[in-house]
Amino acid sequence: MAARSPGKPAPFALEREGFTLAGDELGGADAEEATLVLMHGLTATRRYVLHGSRHLPRAGTRLVAYDARGHGESGAPASGSYTYEHLADDAAAVATARAGEGRPVLAGHSMGAHTIAALALRDPSRYAGAVLIGPAVTGEPPTPATESYWDALADGLDAGGVEGFLAAYDRELAPGWRETLLRITRQRLSEHSHPEGVARALREVPRSLPFAGLEALGALELPALVVASHDEADPGHPYEVARAWADALPQAQLVSEAPGESPLAWQGGRLSRVIEGFLAEDPVRERLRA
Repeated sequence: MAARSPGKPAPFALEREGFTLAGDELGGADAEEATLVLMHGLTATRRYVLHGSRHLPRAGTRLVAYDARGHGESGAPASGSYTYEHLADDAAAVATARAGEGRPVLAGHSMGAHTIAALALRDPSRYAGAVLIGPAVTGEPPTPATESYWDALADGLDAGGVEGFLAAYDRELAPGWRETLLRITRQRLSEHSHPEGVARALREVPRSLPFAGLEALGALELPALVVASHDEADPGHPYEVARAWADALPQAQLVSEAPGESPLAWQGGRLSRVIEGFLAEDPVRERLRA
């Protein structure tokens, strides 16, 4: 198929209960092609799932991306509104409003992957497939140490803004990737209209469970692509957690970069081509047409 011009992203705003979700759409899809709904990770924005790659819309896939509540250009509801139930409700609203009549494919990183699991478990038949990038939870309650870590990041952001967050974050970084991670994190934290919303999410999202135990993923009867990262660069998204998700999901395949390489999750163009291959597989195509 010849490459297409994806044009410019078309912004949209979706009104929720007392706040607005901001997003954009890029590219077009006919009845035979996929709509991909993108969900980013905690402290990121909609730009940080495919990292600016336009390969998929050039190939015909329509991208629908939005900023989670409290993040990016979206509004920041009050404390107590940042659980996976709330995030899944937002994702369902976006998919219903922007993905048209067909079955979309859901793709998300970290918090976004967890949100997809929470959403798709409600009714897997509504979706053509799932791309689960860097899952980091196993459906078990967080430990006190985990809660303290996220609270320290939130405290740093509240007290010292971006630099306060980075001071707390820097304590946990892999030495060989420290400068790269600090640069990326500083850049993405500067893109939030409501940093207080990000701080609320840092305190509340990690205390929420998208599902209860990995065995719950056995009910996700849909094609799934699990994207893992090796722990040298990205220990916050453990390789073994991604492998466990792939083992628990009934129709999943696991992909990753080679050891020592930059994580596949960070390589927008390469990741897009991997997703393109997944979208072309018969089980996904059949669900897109159903």
